[in-house]
Amino acid sequence: MQDDRLIRTFFSDGFAADIGEHVMPMKKFALVKDRILERGLPARIVAPTPATDEQLLRVHTAEYVKAIATGQPRALAESQKFPWSAGLAASVRLTNGAVIHAVDAALDDGVACALASGYHHAHADHGEGFCTFNGLVVALANARANARIERALVVDLDLHYGNGTASLLATRPELHTLSIYGSWYEENRASSDIATKRAADTENCRSIAVPNGATGAVYLDIIDGALGPAISRARPDIILYQAGADPYREDPYSPLDVGLEDLAERDARVFAVARAAGIPIAWVLAGGYTKDITKVVEVHANTFAAAAQAFT
Repeated sequence: MQDDRLIRTFFSDGFAADIGEHVMPMKKFALVKDRILERGLPARIVAPTPATDEQLLRVHTAEYVKAIATGQPRALAESQKFPWSAGLAASVRLTNGAVIHAVDAALDDGVACALASGYHHAHADHGEGFCTFNGLVVALANARANARIERALVVDLDLHYGNGTASLLATRPELHTLSIYGSWYEENRASSDIATKRAADTENCRSIAVPNGATGAVYLDIIDGALGPAISRARPDIILYQAGADPYREDPYSPLDVGLEDLAERDARVFAVARAAGIPIAWVLAGGYTKDITKVVEVHANTFAAAAQAFT
């Protein structure tokens, strides 16, 4: 950690593409940045550079990268459920660049964050669920290519199962993921059926479904029981934490009974485990669709507060 004890926090106004009226609140990125600063949390805001073709092509197909750049074929360029525009193409390179920077900064400082989403539904050759390029895997593949890490663990606590990340890690055994979810995601659709729709665990991709109606106490117990074994299996050089706001009980997609205080405690436990294990951790935002956006923003600001409590 640097002498000034500020956490490098990667943000750009360019994260928010103009996608019109949409369930995904693009404005939240700037609102989270503003709230962190309003609360006096120890952030050093840094502008990221966009992800390059070389960085994206380690993970995504050339056809898909070209489709996002040009908008053609339109069905592929909009496979993530956003209307394509040149602004969207620029924004997703910036958000992926922010995650790349956050991983590098965490390796230097112990902790860092990108006020952008990790986009865990994105596959090699198409997007899904508001996720264009998979910033989680792009960032970790970049760190490996630059010999900064050998192994890594994604801790995915978005409401939805991280299906894109699992698909990309099927051929990357050195990278691990733990997805603890309350909503299944498959073929660009979410489902509350977590009893029959499940992923088979592999050595490096594990998932745990949180039962419908689970309280905060149940949710936290599941996380507590899963983090240690995941770290033992992965033996990571870094943890990349996707901190979703959508498990919150007021989120229209959430079948869970999880409050704001439970999500704050969740974050505190994740950062405490990383700190105790001596593992650098970078974190990113994830889903959050509660009608009152101030509550989504507060979840993410609380994540920052938990990181600061553990590392500064």
